[in-house]
Amino acid sequence: MADGMRLGGGLEPEAMAPGRPDRTAEEEPAPPEEGLFQVEDSCSDRSCLDKRGNSLQNFVLEGKSPFPEIFQTSQLLFYERFRAYQDYILADCKASEVREFTAEFLEKVLEPSGWQAVWHTNVFKVLVEVTDVDFLALKAVVKLAEPYACESEVNTFTLECMKELLELKEYQLPLQELWVAFDDSGVFDQTALAIEHVRFFYQYIWRSWDEEEDDEYDYFVRCVEPRLRLHYDILEDRVPSGLIVDYRNLLTQCEESYRKFLNLRSSLSNCNSDSEQENISMVEGLKLYSEIEQLKQKLKLIENPLLRYVFGYQKNSNIQAKGVRPNGRKVTHVVSSAMMSGLLRSLLRDRLCEDPFKEDIEIQFHSDPLSAINACYEGDTVIVCPGHYVVHGTFSIADSIDLEGYGLPDDIVIEKRGKGDTFVDCTGADIKISSIKFVQHDAIEGILIIHRGKTTVENCVLQCETTGVTVRTSAEFLMKNSDLYGAKGAGLEIYPGSKCILSDNGIHHCKEGILIKDFLDEHYDIPKISMVNNVIHNNEGYGVVLVKPTIFSELKESDQDKTEENEAIKIQTSGEADAAARVDLEELIHCATDERAIYERAAGLSRQAEGNCEIINELVAASTQKGQMKKKRLSELGITQADDNLMSQEMFVAIVGNQFKWNGKGSFGTFLF
Repeated sequence: MADGMRLGGGLEPEAMAPGRPDRTAEEEPAPPEEGLFQVEDSCSDRSCLDKRGNSLQNFVLEGKSPFPEIFQTSQLLFYERFRAYQDYILADCKASEVREFTAEFLEKVLEPSGWQAVWHTNVFKVLVEVTDVDFLALKAVVKLAEPYACESEVNTFTLECMKELLELKEYQLPLQELWVAFDDSGVFDQTALAIEHVRFFYQYIWRSWDEEEDDEYDYFVRCVEPRLRLHYDILEDRVPSGLIVDYRNLLTQCEESYRKFLNLRSSLSNCNSDSEQENISMVEGLKLYSEIEQLKQKLKLIENPLLRYVFGYQKNSNIQAKGVRPNGRKVTHVVSSAMMSGLLRSLLRDRLCEDPFKEDIEIQFHSDPLSAINACYEGDTVIVCPGHYVVHGTFSIADSIDLEGYGLPDDIVIEKRGKGDTFVDCTGADIKISSIKFVQHDAIEGILIIHRGKTTVENCVLQCETTGVTVRTSAEFLMKNSDLYGAKGAGLEIYPGSKCILSDNGIHHCKEGILIKDFLDEHYDIPKISMVNNVIHNNEGYGVVLVKPTIFSELKESDQDKTEENEAIKIQTSGEADAAARVDLEELIHCATDERAIYERAAGLSRQAEGNCEIINELVAASTQKGQMKKKRLSELGITQADDNLMSQEMFVAIVGNQFKWNGKGSFGTFLF
């Protein structure tokens, strides 16, 4: 056995699991791909590990303790664990072979006896000495170390009690519950690290139902890697707290349901065949099985580093509106870090006393915008004076208010620091935001989330960190003359059932420009979208991406079921005009009732705006497909409807006059799941 080992995944070649080609000690791990979901750490490579030394560090216990120091193994990096599981422990094994591969790995690296460890449970800690290891059972044969050392929250664990407990366990303890005592000779480094990998795997990676899944050779790719990435994404604050709660709740539900399923299956095996109780239990078992499968699919959706952000999660905002102020008055809140006389005179002239015959208004002064918003009631106005404001909380806007900057956006900067989940949360019926620059730092979620109601953003600058603006189901969003950039995800996420109007904006330097979600539940409607005279450029991926299922579960008709009406709706993009004239938004909305005219106008755009027609075609096709599903469900129930073609539907899509420039993958793309 080699003396010592590298911190994390630097196992020696002889420690590799079977079925994988040997790798030399000099081989460098593959460099990680850059991206939103990768764990970026400059100390993940071998050169950085060399600086830390070849042996593991010890963990110094606080205060006086009867125990020796233990190896520090819990602070391993993502790629250290990744390489250990992929190259040395699991390799290309099936789920049913995990224990066998783990046992073979432990036989190569684990000292079979002669080392001490702390047996750590939720109730007590006791020092033991290992005399043998049962590798296949993942258990160590132990005896109490001398002198006897034990710590517990209760005083009942005497030496005699502990001897009786070990005798009941036949002196065999799970390796996951043992923490190896530190030894600076380097002899037990691999032992400590191997036990850490086993402990971590069964605590965070392994699921009790894994063996009953498809028993293929890609267990590491299907399950280990995505779960490992999710664990480190959570540690790095890359996952929204709401999604973390959802995932842990789903995991708990799935474990409970699977436990019930196993108990039920066990009871069925003991029942007399063809008994009434057995028939009832079988029906209950089928329901549990269906429930478990649904929960597992949701877990996989979150574990997948791409899909968890593509589909997001249904977040319910708990912001409560205050309503109208008890005295019925509306207040104007003025925000300024320092109120000078000249600024006050300008405010009185331009904003506060524009109409001399208007009744007096109440004015409240604040030094930061967050306190002003928290003080608002329905109908209030917040005026933010020029300055650079740094906030650490979330702007939770539940009432209909106006938040406006007094000056140009670049002169009125609100910068968010800290790792709060959101920057601006909107649930009010009619919120207006104008002439402000929002700068996001250390973010988890997007810069602006509209959960419900209508939010208007005009003449603003949004400098993003993760995603940009998220428009949830049933929400309405209007953005005019604004600039949005810097999102590591999509600049704008549009959920099904929402309404979105974009006019004269710039969306650029994001992962994707606009992401339109056709969610898993086919009962959601395609969002109503109007995009007019926007410039979408320099995004890493597509300018606009439509996410939709490969096939709808309820719609399996072949191509022959396509109606002539759907073919007529398709927009021919062969004709191109020499130049694209800008389109006035009011004129477009005025003629929105005649969608055919809009489509004809869209077909005449220049090459620079050719993506407009492509986007319309995809949205129309998706809406038509969902309409067919709805009609099929109704017909199965014996309900007939008049033929409702696209021109009579409420869906309104206007994609006109937009320019798509220098996007990495093109103006428009479709992501199928």
